[in-house]
Amino acid sequence: MAAPMAAAAARAALWAAGAAAAGPLRLRAARLAGSRRSGSSSAPGGILSVPGRRSGSSSAPGGILSVPGRRSGSSSALGSLLGIPAEAPAAALGRHPPPVATEKEEQKRLLESRPDQPQQPRALRIAIIGAPNAGKSTLCNQLLGRKVFPVSKKVHTTRCKARGVITHQDTQLIILDTPGLTNPLKAKRHNLDEAMLTDPWDSMKHADLVLVLVDVSDHWTRNSLSREVLKCLSQFPHIPSVLVLNKVDMLKKKFLLLEIATDLTEGIVNGKKLEVKSSPLKQDSRSSAKFPLHITEASPPESKVPGSPFGQEKNQAQEGSAVDKSSDVGGAGTGEGPQHHGHKDLKDMKGWPHFQEIFMLAALHGEEVDTLKRYLLMQAKPGPWEFHSDVLTSQSPQEICDNIIREKVLEYLPLEVPYGVTQVTDVWEEGECGELLIVQSLLVPRESHKRMLIGRGGKVISRIAQEAGQDLMNAFLCEVRLKLQVEVKG
Repeated sequence: MAAPMAAAAARAALWAAGAAAAGPLRLRAARLAGSRRSGSSSAPGGILSVPGRRSGSSSAPGGILSVPGRRSGSSSALGSLLGIPAEAPAAALGRHPPPVATEKEEQKRLLESRPDQPQQPRALRIAIIGAPNAGKSTLCNQLLGRKVFPVSKKVHTTRCKARGVITHQDTQLIILDTPGLTNPLKAKRHNLDEAMLTDPWDSMKHADLVLVLVDVSDHWTRNSLSREVLKCLSQFPHIPSVLVLNKVDMLKKKFLLLEIATDLTEGIVNGKKLEVKSSPLKQDSRSSAKFPLHITEASPPESKVPGSPFGQEKNQAQEGSAVDKSSDVGGAGTGEGPQHHGHKDLKDMKGWPHFQEIFMLAALHGEEVDTLKRYLLMQAKPGPWEFHSDVLTSQSPQEICDNIIREKVLEYLPLEVPYGVTQVTDVWEEGECGELLIVQSLLVPRESHKRMLIGRGGKVISRIAQEAGQDLMNAFLCEVRLKLQVEVKG
């Protein structure tokens, strides 16, 4: 009895100590020559600077977005493009995230506990959708501050919907991590359950806001939303949607972000039509620092209010660009929401013209994730919490373990082989010193697959066990001893 109590005390101490949380924001919004360096009324015309692979490697696109027809946040990608001054770096959001319980009963008790509601609770349910391997689970883990969802370079790592919980002061965010949107043919090829097709749609039904994640490093798909994503958005046009461009650190030519953003929004953001016009400036095609495209937008009535950052020093922002005199599009500003699009309409659509905001980030490295997190906290509405503040995920500890081990199997086995592996947990118990002992059998359909999974001299299976064990220690905040054995299905 003393050993479990000591283990629990150790985990509580680790949590209380709070390892280093996420670093301060690194939003960089460079200014055009002649614009003010400080103050909320500086001229629009900022040049977006996005995360690069190394310090100093970020190059800024040269497209200019003139006076906006919206109240953009100063920390969003669109806000940076508009030249709104970035907010001062803020402290890391919230407390250090709680660990996941190691026992199924303890986790169940937490999930069923009455939420410790603050006096004025706020809540927001967020569905994250996108094509397979867009980085949805990576983004979820970064937002949560602890890895509880599996991540792999291979598609369909996430096999079912799961919820992550972020509790910050009086606000609770429920993150609905969903499998990548796919079609029945691909689901059959990867031996996927029917839930892989229905879970994203079910998550949308319960969401207050949807994030559409796009991998900008994939030059085959980055300029258009998949038919499945468009169909999903079209079925729920009343739910506010936000475009998130991920993996921008892998994009060498940063100016392409302007093209991508324009294509994916059909040239419309928050009901305002954007127009891309050629610039007479000459440019070296190999350079990513300048881009001969200017994105312009009509000046709205609200931008003329004294003191508005959008209504001052317009001439500087419009220098070398033309202002599109178009009016509101898509119902924004008129009190009408986005209209439902039929299947015939979707055929001709590359993007979604009803996004409210755009964010650009590198989820794998956590760059600009706090910017998105602050935006989501601001969107929360008054309402009761769904979970106790000590809850981090709706998954059971066994589900987390299975998912993390499967992640490693996907990484180390070639082609379609890992999708045929079945996992069976043989032992799950607490050791004499409070450590968690896990023994799991990996069942494969063929002897050749068994040899592949074990590897020469047992190197592959040992590496999988070592890496998965480390991830489990980070999730549970306790020592984990993981043993894996491989068998051919009988």
